[in-house]
Parts: sequence; C-alpha cells; structure tokens
Amino acid sequence: MAIITRKPRNASLRFQTYVDTSDITTTTPEPSLVFGLKKKAGRNAYGRITVRHQGGGAKRKYRIIDFNRSQKNVQGKVATIEYDPNRNVRIGLVIYSNGSKRYILMPKGLSVGSSVYSAENAEPKVGNSLTLRNIPVGFIIHNVEITPLSGGKFARGAGTSVQIVAKGDEYATLKMPSGEIRMIHLDCWATVGELSNADYKNISIGKAGRKRNMGIRPTVRGMAMNPIDHPHGGGEGRSKSGSHPVSPWGKGAKGTRTRKRKNPRILKRRKA
Repeated sequence: MAIITRKPRNASLRFQTYVDTSDITTTTPEPSLVFGLKKKAGRNAYGRITVRHQGGGAKRKYRIIDFNRSQKNVQGKVATIEYDPNRNVRIGLVIYSNGSKRYILMPKGLSVGSSVYSAENAEPKVGNSLTLRNIPVGFIIHNVEITPLSGGKFARGAGTSVQIVAKGDEYATLKMPSGEIRMIHLDCWATVGELSNADYKNISIGKAGRKRNMGIRPTVRGMAMNPIDHPHGGGEGRSKSGSHPVSPWGKGAKGTRTRKRKNPRILKRRKA
C-alpha cells in the first residue's frame, strides 16, 4: 500500500499523509458482526482515569473479530476487505460453506475470493489457521495463541508477524515482533502470513485536529507542571534537577525494570 500526500492548499494539509485505501472493497460492515461502542475516555469501572490523554473522537462501531478462528474444518472464502476504526490492520469478511460469517485479520497476499481454512492438518499457506505443531520451522505467522484454545494474542497489529525459530517436543521457540524470543506450546493455534497495512506507521498526522478525531487529547510535559503535579515540575526556568526521567507516579520512564518475577518461557527479553 502506498502513502498518499495531500496537495498543500493550506497549512494543515502541507504535512498530512494517508495510507492508500484502494484495497478496501466496501464501506458498509456486516450488521450481524457489529455493535455500538461506548466511549470510556480512559476511565475504569470506578470512573477513575487509568489511561490519560483519551477522550472525544469520532463515533465508532466495534467489529467482532474471530481471533479463535472458530469455524474449524469448514472451507471459507474472503467476501470483502474492510476498514476497521478500532485497529490499523485491514479486516476481511469470510463466508464459510456452512453459511456462517466471520471477520478475520487480513494477512498480506490475501484478496477477495481467496479461500481460507482452519484445521489441525490444514495446508500451511497464507490465511490458513493450524497448530504450531504442523507449521514448518522458519514460517512467518500471526494471531498466535499464548495458551491452547485461548484465542490469538500475539502479532495482531498491522504489519506484524512472528517467526518460528525452532521446535522441541512440547514447545516452539518464536521470535516476536519486539525481538523477544519466547516458548509457546505446540498445541497453540496460529495463522500463516504477515498482517497487511504495514505502511500505517509511516503516515504523518499533520495537525492536532486529526489527533482529536482519533480520540487522543493533548499531552502536557511534566517539566511544564508544578512540583505537586509531577516529579519533573517546578524550578525557576527549565530544570533537569539531575534526576532520571520518571512517570507522574515516580516509576522510571526510560526502561526501568518493573517485572517482579522471571517468566521461564521468555528466553530473551526485548531489551538487553
């Protein structure tokens, strides 16, 4: 997919770029797989803000994605490729031979009319879902389960993929998009291929209003605050005060380890 630049008719258009949408085949989602999405503005069940800088934004509807690839041993065909406002990757509507419809994450190389299949002994080709036990070493996969039959958890964002590095008797060794190397049970399911729309990370937002449409509010620097509001605040003029950068609650902001126990399944952390 290409990056599209706007003709600079005014200052706000000068630096804006967009991802080409010529691959999208319909703008109307499947009604049975859509429901309304209530905005939370970063608040939890108690009404407290747990994620800052969220609020407003364009109205969205949620598309129900089949991360489990629940239609096992049933042949399916991609009917449409659609935009999903809740994720960067494209989604595809798959109609199965038994009449059921499901949304899946669209891998690169799959198009309208392509057939997909989910089974333990499925052919390891792009779009097919099968267990890690039956996927050859070296293959690129996505939507990988962390425990068997829990639904895909790893590599679900646009352009991401996981590589199978090695296999043992019970576990496969996978290289994650972050560079982390970890072991996953061979009975976990995954889908073959790399996810589409990798170019989304190269776009330039271009103006503040577009961020607000995305539901992201302004971020104030800690150094511009008072000492009561942030550890970086205060001082006559700009002041680093010789301390390491921290979050508003004092946690290290530059890679400080906060994990309390070591996970034996992780062979190599994403950070050295």
